[in-house]
Amino acid sequence: PTGGRAQYVNYVVPGIVLMTIAAAVQGTSISVAMDMTGGIIARFRTMAISRTAVLTGHVIGSMIQTLGSMVIVIGVALLVGFRPNGTVVEWIAAGALIAAFALALIWLAVGLGLKAKSVETASNSPMILTLLPFLGSGFVPTDSMPTALQWFAEYQPFTPVIETVRGLLLGTAIGNNAVIAAVWCVV
Repeated sequence: PTGGRAQYVNYVVPGIVLMTIAAAVQGTSISVAMDMTGGIIARFRTMAISRTAVLTGHVIGSMIQTLGSMVIVIGVALLVGFRPNGTVVEWIAAGALIAAFALALIWLAVGLGLKAKSVETASNSPMILTLLPFLGSGFVPTDSMPTALQWFAEYQPFTPVIETVRGLLLGTAIGNNAVIAAVWCVV
């Protein structure tokens, strides 16, 4: 987008927020794989605890860590010039969408950690999630991309979430991105 540094900071922050989520969930995959390969699960099976307690604990811990990271990233963004003009309701909606997307990615990371043969594999499996904002509308508008990349960028899960968060916080048009983002969260 044209308009200088201030406008670009406003444009790029939603993409950086989602990149932060993607980077944070990588740790969840690693932690789950460590538990699965380290023998702790075998010990837990001998105890009277719910079978889902360990995974739920990973999800809750990762969710708290991820949302804490979001607060820090948005705080830093405000310091470098991010100037959202969303209402309280729009902030709540953006926060809910970010939380839903984080939860979806965390559960995906749990699944990747469960399927990983080693901790090293688990550390590499969710790496693609960190790259998807670069291949979406996180840093440049999709209509400025080459045709093949533009097609991919418009149909991958990060773009509708980024566009919805951007629209809610900055007052730009959302179109059907909110519905698509919600569907991606469920998928």
